[in-house]
Amino acid sequence: MNLLFVCSKNRLRSPTGEEVFSEYDDINAIGCGTDRDADTRVSGDLIEWADIVFVMEKSHRNKVSKKFKELLKNKKLVCLDIPDEFERMDPVLIHLLETKVSGHVRIG
Repeated sequence: MNLLFVCSKNRLRSPTGEEVFSEYDDINAIGCGTDRDADTRVSGDLIEWADIVFVMEKSHRNKVSKKFKELLKNKKLVCLDIPDEFERMDPVLIHLLETKVSGHVRIG
């Protein structure tokens, strides 16, 4: 299963999602961002690759939905409601990600 994690700059939350879920068997994960200066910007290719797109905040969902409306027609787009207040690989962030994502993906 291919999971795409989206935040703003692809520096803290989405790279954490990528790193954590890449460790699971049968899961591929990539992180990206919505901002112009994101380390890896969200793209149509990434949306097409993903089975599920996880965004961190409603603003990310709105940007992704608006820009990639056609590509998202048969995709699951999930807002995790995780605020930008964590450092990369923060144990609390990891726990939040695992808890919220496990409601949509079989992990472990």
